[in-house]
Amino acid sequence: MFEYGFNMPTPLGELTVLGTKESIQFMKYLDDEAESKLSTDIQQPAWKEPEWKKQCESQLNEYFAGKCMEFALPIDPQGTEFQKSVWSELIKVPNGELSSYQQLASACGNPKAVRAVASANARNPIWILIPCHRVIGSDMALRGYAGGLNRKAELLKLEKHALSNPEGKEYNEKTRVLNNLI
Repeated sequence: MFEYGFNMPTPLGELTVLGTKESIQFMKYLDDEAESKLSTDIQQPAWKEPEWKKQCESQLNEYFAGKCMEFALPIDPQGTEFQKSVWSELIKVPNGELSSYQQLASACGNPKAVRAVASANARNPIWILIPCHRVIGSDMALRGYAGGLNRKAELLKLEKHALSNPEGKEYNEKTRVLNNLI
């Protein structure tokens, strides 16, 4: 159960940020779909204000305004050693670039672990700061994102990736990234 945290409105919905007094351990959009998948431990009525709150709000506001794409926030993602190794590689994917599950598996030292890497990516507890939205399929198609493919597409557009999308249609796994080819 998290003692420290806050909710923050963003252009893509309300973001819930939780952790310890010193570090962020959880950052996700909790919409109806996501809430049904998460433990009720996250639904606390009153969290204490963490030391990193103002810095986090400031950096996220700059990010959503397109002014800052690099974060300097204390994070402490909780997971298995394998998951942490994948998340460590995700953090190395710079703004403006993309990676594939295959590339992440290779970077983790096991090119055949594509499905395991995809599973670890899906369990990323700190969205945006650990940029799992920058991972696409080797065929350049958007692939699953726990926050929804439309939100993933919007994050990539915010980071200046040009996406193909028929007029007004929702993004799906056949939507292609046009620039920054892997």
